Amino acid sequence: MTIDLGRKGLEEVINAGATYADVRVVEILDENLTVKNGTPEEVNLSQTKGFGIRVMFKGAWGFAASVDLTREEVVNVARKAVAIAKASMKAKKKPVSLQKPDVKKDTYSTPLKEDPFRVPLEDKMETLTDAERTLSEQSPLIKVSSAFFRSKQETKLFLNTEDAEIQQQINWCGGGIQAVAIKNGEVQRRSYPSSFRGNFATSGYEFFKSLELARNASRVGKEVVQLLKAERCPSATTDLILMGDQLALQVHESCGHPTELDRALGMEADYAGTSFLTPDKLTTYQYGSKAVNITADATIPGGLGTFGYDDEGTPAKKVYLVQDGMFVGYQSSRETAALLGLEESSGGMRADSPLAIPLIRMTNINLGPGEWKAEELVEDTKAGILMQTNRSWSIDDKRLNFQFGTEIGWLIKNGSKEKIVKNPTYTGITPEFWGSCDAVSKDDWTMWGTPNCGKGVPGQVMYVGHGCGTARYKKIRVGLIK
Repeated sequence: MTIDLGRKGLEEVINAGATYADVRVVEILDENLTVKNGTPEEVNLSQTKGFGIRVMFKGAWGFAASVDLTREEVVNVARKAVAIAKASMKAKKKPVSLQKPDVKKDTYSTPLKEDPFRVPLEDKMETLTDAERTLSEQSPLIKVSSAFFRSKQETKLFLNTEDAEIQQQINWCGGGIQAVAIKNGEVQRRSYPSSFRGNFATSGYEFFKSLELARNASRVGKEVVQLLKAERCPSATTDLILMGDQLALQVHESCGHPTELDRALGMEADYAGTSFLTPDKLTTYQYGSKAVNITADATIPGGLGTFGYDDEGTPAKKVYLVQDGMFVGYQSSRETAALLGLEESSGGMRADSPLAIPLIRMTNINLGPGEWKAEELVEDTKAGILMQTNRSWSIDDKRLNFQFGTEIGWLIKNGSKEKIVKNPTYTGITPEFWGSCDAVSKDDWTMWGTPNCGKGVPGQVMYVGHGCGTARYKKIRVGLIK
């Protein structure tokens, strides 16, 4: 769709009496490759192309979309969006208002050295095949071995009735490996560089190469076999150290989701509910210890939630959510920022396709680095357990009570990493857990990418990032609850 067609859509809704409207035109390329047990299991390249028009009529929202990029369809969709907004007026409790815009005409593209869509398919499949073969060769107990790659490119045009005109191209890629070993009915799994499809970054193919899947495959294969004969994680109250890939999910579930303002206001309750961080707690609630600083930052290089502008045209920015342990901010939209009297939106409104309406979504929710080195956290711990790589998780609908399981753990005794333990789990209550955080590393701080965050009905799947290193928590319940 050309800019002229987008402007035509805006012209139609203004003529119909709309007080505000925006048009998003999006083309998405998504490539997924998987080699499993020596065979290419998935070789898929999909394309999505379409446009969506969001309209406000007398304080009520309407939205309509289509994949038919013609002038006639733009007019039809614009009129449909207005009709939906008029119908929504009957259900609205009070008129919607928007926080004042930061109007921009701009372009943005992800910095990259090597476009993954220009890398020959044969080269990518060869890399995956080598990694999967190395993994499977480590032991006959490994019954499932896989290596996978994914790349995505979004080309977006955003126009609105406040004269915004923004063009963006966002690129990301990554991948990982996974081994499943079985013996006497017991199943163990090890993943690299993280579970749930690996690790990803807004970058070019150079990021995927930097993962060095084949080089790490032998270690992963050996560890999964070691887990089969390892002792079970003990049940105890002890110090807990979380490594970055597990800490990223902990941040995601107990920091990212509860600071989404639509959840806190009761406007969103799907996928594990609302939030315990209600507006009366803003700037007065002790969320964690002084060591805990959490930001939403869509500007950090390489983050999977990094972009130039969100899907409301708000510029990417860094916003504190928790500062020195105090709850100080939300992830917001222009609408929810206005509802709460905030000066500006946090800039996190995004949709996963042109046919979906934008929602408040995480960008990069980061736990700021502390003053420790990761190895010092172990050396300073007399007794505890170190856990890595998520295996399971559960959290309640207020984002308070949780339990996580990881793929592997190591007992710590007198400042030394001792034997491996299997099936490690830990449980906690969010503010108590973060209040027990007494040390955060700085030397291994890195960005982790999560490409599968679900929210909304109909469900949308968004890609988000988490920056963190390693962190220690005092007196945490680990192992089976008795």
